[in-house]
Amino acid sequence: MVKTYAEFHQEGTTPEILFWVGCAGSFDQRAQKVTKAFVEILNHVGISFAILGKEEMCTGDPARRAGNEFLFQMMAYNNIQTMNMYEVKKIVTTCPHCFNTLKNEYPELGGNYEVISHAVYLQQLINSGKLALKGGGSFKGKKITYHDSCYLGRANAIYEAPREVLNALDSELVELKRCKTNGLCCGAGGAQMFKEDEPGATRINLERTKDILESGASVVASNCPFCLTMLSDGVKMNEKENEIEVLDMAEIIQRSL
Repeated sequence: MVKTYAEFHQEGTTPEILFWVGCAGSFDQRAQKVTKAFVEILNHVGISFAILGKEEMCTGDPARRAGNEFLFQMMAYNNIQTMNMYEVKKIVTTCPHCFNTLKNEYPELGGNYEVISHAVYLQQLINSGKLALKGGGSFKGKKITYHDSCYLGRANAIYEAPREVLNALDSELVELKRCKTNGLCCGAGGAQMFKEDEPGATRINLERTKDILESGASVVASNCPFCLTMLSDGVKMNEKENEIEVLDMAEIIQRSL
């Protein structure tokens, strides 16, 4: 059972962090598994956290990217009023789109918080010794590759933290030929997730899957629900789902506890 901020508020206590679940983490069946994995990690470490529950609205990222500024600001104001009422200080989210919007776009509307991606938060927990991974886990000896999501990578220059987390495993980290500042989008960003393909010779997620197949990795680590969907689809379309597993960082760490 995960407590809401309202429940903490009624008790007169304050959790250490607000876990921002996001639309995908709440409603998408695949991303719900990531939410559960991250909650298990937080419980395992003993972090005091809360969610907003039904008080959490979409951050407005897809609306703004699709050009509906009015809808974005309406959603943002609602969220900011809720979080300011609860005096939220620190937010951790499993979605880079939510992360980018909360961190970089909410301050101009009056929402000033310390916002951390779960990839960075996991690295902090490992480095501080709070999170110990057992050696020889289910990833021992496996080749893992990491896909840089646009909003964590090029938009916010977070490249090393996720790799440090993966390096803490008994596995071999192999880089995709297009990575870090030269990374390739999964094809879902900028609200492309919600519209039909534009004319072209190939789908972006299939182009990205080629890089994954060439890497020889048997596990693809992602930190974004959109990337997770697009890369999983790419692997399936190449009929490689029995050979290549697409997982979020939280799922990888949760399996290694």
